[in-house]
Amino acid sequence: MNQLDLVFGALADPTRRAILDRLTLGEATVAELAKRFPISLPAVSKHIKVLETAGLLKQRVVAQTRPCRLDAESLKRAGDYFEMFRPQWEERFDQLSDYLEQLQAEGHK
Repeated sequence: MNQLDLVFGALADPTRRAILDRLTLGEATVAELAKRFPISLPAVSKHIKVLETAGLLKQRVVAQTRPCRLDAESLKRAGDYFEMFRPQWEERFDQLSDYLEQLQAEGHK
């Protein structure tokens, strides 16, 4: 499985997206992250492992804690992937807009 597949797979889960959202505010330990969700600490740890494998976050060991921080490089690569399609999408939206304007000019609703 390539890195982009791992990123999209990780982002498919709302809990993992919420974890990433929290990490945009700064580093947090696994325990701090787990407090935000109605799931067990081991379940949160599994989500974190998926995010780490996808390259979306990094952990470090500090005494007995494992602070996590966002690693946005993989998100940037996912954004770059979508950016490749922007010209096609814009062209199609322009065509749709032109068609709708034509219909409106002809008196169709």
